[in-house]
Amino acid sequence: MKSGAYPRGPNGTETMQSIKHDPPKIGYSIREACRASSLGRTTLYNHISAGRLRAVRVGGRTIIPAEALHALIAGEA
Repeated sequence: MKSGAYPRGPNGTETMQSIKHDPPKIGYSIREACRASSLGRTTLYNHISAGRLRAVRVGGRTIIPAEALHALIAGEA
């Protein structure tokens, strides 16, 4: 593997697990939040609707701030 190259998945694309985040992530897409928390899309959207999980819209995307996801998982939300 070349220096600086990421491991590739079976279809030749970079795998989510192989991508290092320097600096640490400050926000997650819905898909990333699902993977990071082991919660499903519907569950995340239900928490957002109920006000237990903060989410912001940036352009057309829904972004969940990292501290909001951590607080939900820690039971602080």
